[in-house]
Amino acid sequence: MKQTMEQQIVISGVGGQGVLFVTRLLAEAAIAGGRSVITAETHGMAQRGGTVLSHLKIGHWSSPMIRRGQADGILSLKAETMAAHSHFLKPSAWAVVNATATDDMEGGDLRSPVAADAIAERIANSRAVNLIILGAALGRAERNPAEVSLFCTFDDIIAVVESRLHDRPHMRDRAIEALNAGRSA
Repeated sequence: MKQTMEQQIVISGVGGQGVLFVTRLLAEAAIAGGRSVITAETHGMAQRGGTVLSHLKIGHWSSPMIRRGQADGILSLKAETMAAHSHFLKPSAWAVVNATATDDMEGGDLRSPVAADAIAERIANSRAVNLIILGAALGRAERNPAEVSLFCTFDDIIAVVESRLHDRPHMRDRAIEALNAGRSA
């Protein structure tokens, strides 16, 4: 069923964290749901460790970039990027951030911290922080849509992961494990 929900979401992190992979999963879920989607990304150093920022727009938009104060939400894969990119958020926006409640956000907004690094360590998958954060956002959207509102569901993302990784069952299973760990966070 095609829905008309429009959303603008920022995904931020550093190179090597999987910002673009999460963006692709969300974009494919939108397309599978019959929605229009535009993505754009900016890269700091264009190498592992440089800042990566992705703009995801669901609905009918004419520009790929999200303007200051217009994003509905942010997935921040590293606490430091939240402070750098929080200016994109609307006052009512949601944020799911890889952080602990004691992290210094240097002026960033710590609305929904998720200890994704610790969860990744617990499931012995240090590269899964991106999927843990995505799973956490999807889980919060299920439990409390007033806290986090997303255009897609957990099952929509699982379907995309299963489709993308159908020929790599070990990677698929590890990705689903990470999403589930985040969902429970």
